[in-house]
Amino acid sequence: MAKPRVLLLIPPLTQLNTPYPATAYLTGFLHSRGYETAQADLGLEMVLRLFSRSGLERAFSRIKQTDRPWRGEVQQILALEDAYLETIEPVIAFLQGKDPMLAPHLARPGFLPEGPRFAADRRPGEGSLAASPTDTARHRATLYIEDLTDLLQSTVAPHLFLNRYAEQIMQATSSFDRIEDALTRPLSLTDELLLEALRPHLHRTVPDVVGLTIPFPGNLFGALRIAQAIKAQSPPTVIVLGGGYVNTELRRLEDPRLFQYVDYVTLDDGERPFLCLLEHLAGGRPELLLRRTFLCRDDRVIFRDGSHEPDIPMHELGRPTYAGLPLTDYLSILDSLNPMHRLWSEGHWNKLTVAHGCYWKQCTFCDVGLNYISRYEVTPTDVLIDQIEALIQETGQRGFHFVDEAAPPAALKALALRLLETGLTISWWGNIRFEEAFSPDLARLLAASGCIALTAGLEAASDRLLERMKKGITVDQTARVAAAFRQAGILVHAYLMYGCPGETIADTVDSLERVRQLFANHLLQSAFWHKFTATAHSPIGLNPAAEGLTILGPTFGGFAENDLRHADPNATCPPWLGEGLRAALLNYMEQAGFDIPSQRWFSHRVKPPRVTKTWLTQALAASSAVPLTAERRCVWIGGRPVVAATGRTRTKVILPTRTEDFTISLASPHAEWLLRFLHESTPSPSRRNHAYPRLAEVRDRFPAAGARGFDRFSRGSAWQSIRQAGLLLV
Repeated sequence: MAKPRVLLLIPPLTQLNTPYPATAYLTGFLHSRGYETAQADLGLEMVLRLFSRSGLERAFSRIKQTDRPWRGEVQQILALEDAYLETIEPVIAFLQGKDPMLAPHLARPGFLPEGPRFAADRRPGEGSLAASPTDTARHRATLYIEDLTDLLQSTVAPHLFLNRYAEQIMQATSSFDRIEDALTRPLSLTDELLLEALRPHLHRTVPDVVGLTIPFPGNLFGALRIAQAIKAQSPPTVIVLGGGYVNTELRRLEDPRLFQYVDYVTLDDGERPFLCLLEHLAGGRPELLLRRTFLCRDDRVIFRDGSHEPDIPMHELGRPTYAGLPLTDYLSILDSLNPMHRLWSEGHWNKLTVAHGCYWKQCTFCDVGLNYISRYEVTPTDVLIDQIEALIQETGQRGFHFVDEAAPPAALKALALRLLETGLTISWWGNIRFEEAFSPDLARLLAASGCIALTAGLEAASDRLLERMKKGITVDQTARVAAAFRQAGILVHAYLMYGCPGETIADTVDSLERVRQLFANHLLQSAFWHKFTATAHSPIGLNPAAEGLTILGPTFGGFAENDLRHADPNATCPPWLGEGLRAALLNYMEQAGFDIPSQRWFSHRVKPPRVTKTWLTQALAASSAVPLTAERRCVWIGGRPVVAATGRTRTKVILPTRTEDFTISLASPHAEWLLRFLHESTPSPSRRNHAYPRLAEVRDRFPAAGARGFDRFSRGSAWQSIRQAGLLLV
């Protein structure tokens, strides 16, 4: 049999501003192995069909045909039907960046119909983050889309949310019962639009195999609606499920009813299982030698993992590709002026991975035993640069989001140096751990290479809880790392948890006070606080008694298993705690509310924090200067030095940067040493295969007095100016 034709689909709904990367990764890999592969984002296409004049006409018609007595907000929008029909397509074009000159019109009241979202839009600290006319227009357009989404979700499109689809069906999914019941119901309006978007792709590609990625719970129902339609139209088409949700929640899959809709379910990284499956379908591999794959035989779910081939190494994955995805059709919405928060919802980001898995993999709340965490492998820097260049050529976009679990400092350092050596200009951000390997010098190096923002898990801002969860960091350390990024001009987002094992209300209030100080001093720009949940595959979920927890459920019903309900006699976590934390963060991210005592954010009386008001000042003061250790490499990111004047014994040297110049006067032998040393430390194409000078070598070559003389020199003002101008020790 010839190689099967493959169609990879992104079901609704992840992000509206950029494609979820799973299909781009797998498409690039399959192309490198000679498979004819196409991809499509049906979530985006469904939304664009809905938010069009014809889509809204269908929606308004259906709403008016029902006999239900709609509440006042629905009636308000229905009364403005004509205004919505006239404005929807210009608004979508503007959010796609196709009609930017519409901004002044959208920014002022009177053009867009204003529904309940506009009335409720009172952002904390309004005015502290200045909004340009374009930002104002985008924010007003976002409110307009949210008003329509609320209308449709409460009437004829109950599954619709802007970043997920039918997520309410995914509650209590230990059994397949609720999902099956939903799939037997008549199609909603958005279901119809979804399937209308599907048909042209099936007609165009005539696939033998359709792959559906399920990264989140809010993608499963849409994926199964797609699978249901394909099976009805073309029963021989093979349908495969994979993705993050499958990898974490369907590892004990037993219910054969899922296989009425799909043929195979693969776990973990998809490249090897998919390749084995395609070889099997082509007649080149027996079923027993499939890799990490569920299938159904005689109404019984079987797991096949007979292949002994390893996962595809990072250097053999090929180049991700967005071919076939309409990058210019994605929508940039704006629900916050916070510069860090905006990265998730604005513009296209090319997605790549610096390293697979996590090099730490000890946190007790994390799925450290599963493949996506446990298999740690760094992408070779040359491969990463090749992927970056290929994606720039393909997309015309120089923005990159590295989607690592935790990008390692050494790999980021190597990437930054290579970007500087090749002169490759990109803007990038990614996820790290708050560890002190991210020194001020490394932060400056990353910023020089194009790093604009970093995200990291602080989790509980309490050393006692961090130690208990084996996070491997302290809160003081986090503050110093965040300060290093702040000094380098890099934005920082922190992931936070509350209700951790053993966490008391006092612990939570203390954490909020530390977070308040971090925000007030601009060391954090954004954060998200979510409630701790024990998961089935984490060390806590596997051995809850070790943390003093009792698992209460749910009882496994043959389908999904991940989030576990638990009781913790040593912790206190009432619902109002999360409400207060979220309210405080909303204000902090808008640069407001710092003068409100931390305990005042909660609706119930709590004791003031035990954290002193000077905690952050003391934590930062405890930071020592970068030790001049011999193994550090010297990297010069300043401009080319200029000899301004040469006297009989002294030389004046100008050290230019892109924002200011530094002028120093040195003894002539020291100036010659400096010029040679900075030249050897400058990233360039020729530097690529040669190591940067070690500090020990630089000290030894210092004129006349050698290392002892250099140590005296390094305590003077000239050395400090050289460091400020761009000499990094990394």
